Amino acid sequence: MKSFHTVFIALVFFCLTAQPSLGQSSGAIPEASPEQAGMSAERLSNLDTMLENAIKNDQVPGAVALVARNGKVVYHKAFGMADHETGREFNKHDIFRIASQTKAITSTAVMMLWEEGRFQLDDPISDYIPEFQNPTLLESYDPSDTSYTTSPAGNEITIRHLLTHTSGIGYGMIDSDNRFREIYQKAGITDLFTTEPVLIGDSVEKLAALPLHHPPGEQFTYSEGLDVLGYFIEVVSGISFDQFLKERIFEPLGMNDTWFYLPDEKSDRLAPVQTRVDGNWINYPVTFYDPEYPVQGAKTFFSGGAGVSSTAMDYAIFLQMYLNGGQYNGTRILSRTTVQTIMANHAGDLYGGDNKHYGLAFGVVTQDGRDSGGIGGLGTFDWGGYFNTQYFADPENNIIGVLMKQTQTSEEGTGDTTAWKFRQIIGASVDD
Repeated sequence: MKSFHTVFIALVFFCLTAQPSLGQSSGAIPEASPEQAGMSAERLSNLDTMLENAIKNDQVPGAVALVARNGKVVYHKAFGMADHETGREFNKHDIFRIASQTKAITSTAVMMLWEEGRFQLDDPISDYIPEFQNPTLLESYDPSDTSYTTSPAGNEITIRHLLTHTSGIGYGMIDSDNRFREIYQKAGITDLFTTEPVLIGDSVEKLAALPLHHPPGEQFTYSEGLDVLGYFIEVVSGISFDQFLKERIFEPLGMNDTWFYLPDEKSDRLAPVQTRVDGNWINYPVTFYDPEYPVQGAKTFFSGGAGVSSTAMDYAIFLQMYLNGGQYNGTRILSRTTVQTIMANHAGDLYGGDNKHYGLAFGVVTQDGRDSGGIGGLGTFDWGGYFNTQYFADPENNIIGVLMKQTQTSEEGTGDTTAWKFRQIIGASVDD
């Protein structure tokens, strides 16, 4: 059955890339009416109702939503308040911290270098970052002084392990295991967003000396592996990671609002992170990370796992490139065959259940997932971000959905249900 899934997904991508040019103008994806793209305007209007109700019920302060089909934007709207403290409303061109949505961009950059024959996916990362030689496992841990012992991991971390979150590396302050949170903090690992003068290479080299959750390749553990690969890109390409993304992905695709650190002229479009406290939406304070990292501070930490800020339109362009089999607006970023490789199952049975497998950049919907309903067609690929952003792209139906919010959960919670409703409503709006 898995081989059928792989063949079907490959055929879907082949059909998309065999179509005539979609005729994009430079930059933004062109607009069309829902009917022109085979969607129901009446059914898409359920998104209005859903998001307005979510704001009314204080699930979210606001959002920007974008839907595209067949290479045309059919829905792009802003709702609610971007900043309750100043009374600023959301604009559909606002910029958001996309956090883990950065991971797919980093993975794409890795695969661009792979296409150039720079490495193989099963090469040990220590061939390029020697500090990762002879990885170890956590054997014992003393919480009284955070001391620990280790044992040999038995095998090396590969580039494929890092792409698929099967390396055994953890995620520091957001790790599910308190032992690793304390070990990473003591070692001075920068997990997330910082305004301090930290370099990704320095943090990664510290990370290389720490024990793993498990032997590489044996479990799926969400990790800082994409930060490691951000530094790997610098080592292999010979240029800084931010420069590589700008020159090889963002500028060629016309993603002009996508940056690690925003230029001054764009900073006023950044939506604040909000949280709900005592019944009110307020701007999120500085905790173990600084939410002002995209506009203030040293601006030197280029996190491959979480550092980029972008707009709904720019991220839709990135996803459209994938739906087009690796090209957009006459610029080829990846080969169609490489896109097929990225979408294949590289984590085996280690990730999720029957509804999805994990490729080299995304979670990917399986036949059982499609049949379960509400999450897209076969081969739909997706992920989200720490600040409550979500996206999906469905190659079977040629649909993109991007939902941008900017919140962090509070102790009281908000019961936000917008992510699954967004996806379900869009799928039910196909009318062709």
